Amino acid sequence: MNLRIYIVFSVFALAAAGSPAANAACSNASVNGVYGIISTGLNGSLQPAASVDQITADGAGNITGTSTKSIDGSIVTFTFTGTYSIAANCNGKATFKNQDGTTEHDNIFLNNNNTGAFLIQTDSNHVQSSVAVAQGAATCTNLGVKRSYSFEGTGIVIGTGQVAVAGRLSLNGTGSITGTETLSLNGAISSSVPVTGTYQINADCTGTATFTPNGFSPTHLSLVVVNADREIMVIETDSNTIVAGTFLQ
Repeated sequence: MNLRIYIVFSVFALAAAGSPAANAACSNASVNGVYGIISTGLNGSLQPAASVDQITADGAGNITGTSTKSIDGSIVTFTFTGTYSIAANCNGKATFKNQDGTTEHDNIFLNNNNTGAFLIQTDSNHVQSSVAVAQGAATCTNLGVKRSYSFEGTGIVIGTGQVAVAGRLSLNGTGSITGTETLSLNGAISSSVPVTGTYQINADCTGTATFTPNGFSPTHLSLVVVNADREIMVIETDSNTIVAGTFLQ
């Protein structure tokens, strides 16, 4: 299948208490706080789709959130609500309201020490999986993400084909980006390409970035800061793109 999208996934940091985490029973209270979620795959019409969300889970089974989604290259942003239920065996279920009012159903799998989870959509004709990562004690300012990050992104640019990119970027604390990257544009490789750009981190740990690889068009991103600002989930917001990825310290 040539419309598959690959993403290097990160862990979902969740709170655990009591006896050693590997032996602790899970519950709704295990999922409590603000998280980022990155999702990729195919929607119910078998179109390529990707999203980056920020959710707040109340520890009692309720979710509110915001989403930036690419549906076959059309970018939409919306707010949503949802519910979740975590069993003692650390498996669970979640539902999310989509932008069109339909309900998405997911199975959730926490890891043995209750520090990570993956999700898979269980609605028929969908081929979509997700990873969520806790925001943690992130410092959500431009200065708070003054770090050097390795990064990757994968997906599709309509009219070009499959794309992949990886490299290293430095965020200088005042809104500027510099770095280098390697791109594969439908199999045509460009290595050690200089990158410059700008970014803006909002107080709620969302933000935007624009960077331009030398000789290529600018790339515009929507982002969510997670993992105590050591990780940033991103989705490209240029039309006709279905590209998402991760910055990781």
